[in-house]
Amino acid sequence: MATLEDIGVSALINILSAFAFLLAFALLRIQPINDRVYFPKWYITGARSNPRKGRRNFVGKFVNLNLKTYFTFLNWMPQALKMSEADIINHAGLDSAAFLRIYTLGLKIFVPVTMLALLIIIPVNISSGTLFFLRKELVVSDIDKLSISNVRPKSNRFFIHIALQYLFTIWTCFMLYKEYDSVASMRLRFLASQQRRAEQFTWSEIFLMFMVSQ
Repeated sequence: MATLEDIGVSALINILSAFAFLLAFALLRIQPINDRVYFPKWYITGARSNPRKGRRNFVGKFVNLNLKTYFTFLNWMPQALKMSEADIINHAGLDSAAFLRIYTLGLKIFVPVTMLALLIIIPVNISSGTLFFLRKELVVSDIDKLSISNVRPKSNRFFIHIALQYLFTIWTCFMLYKEYDSVASMRLRFLASQQRRAEQFTWSEIFLMFMVSQ
């Protein structure tokens, strides 16, 4: 059975892992050898040139030797948070804007769900107190006392769980529908602002346009 200490250790490992990956990303993006990987759109538009050109130092073509950049390698984060969605699309492309919307969608779904769970489900489970009266030989953790296993069999409290399950499902589907509509509209606006290319269309659309042009 998981305990609060186990969950705390797991959360600490996940937080440290996330920080390590963020640190690795921030350090790798300032290396000259990775410049084309992290800034492909700038190369396509001609706003950025290869930093490896013109460097006589062989090591400097692969590793950033400017020590000053290692003290400011996280400056991109506050700048990215201030950018609008249109600026993100112009700067990093449509995929980056859609990827960031996944995180905001997660917040829109799980923050209300978490608040309702903490305010309604947890008190309902704790106040039932079924696990307190079971045999002492049964191993029960503090986490089990917060779960549905602490509700008495055939209790009316199960209807609260069922009602909230329907509510959470409806809320999730509603947010997914709104997000899909927003992303689809954003994609159409982006395609309308770009030059027409074959990869923007499906094979059936290409075949239809070919037949119409004949």
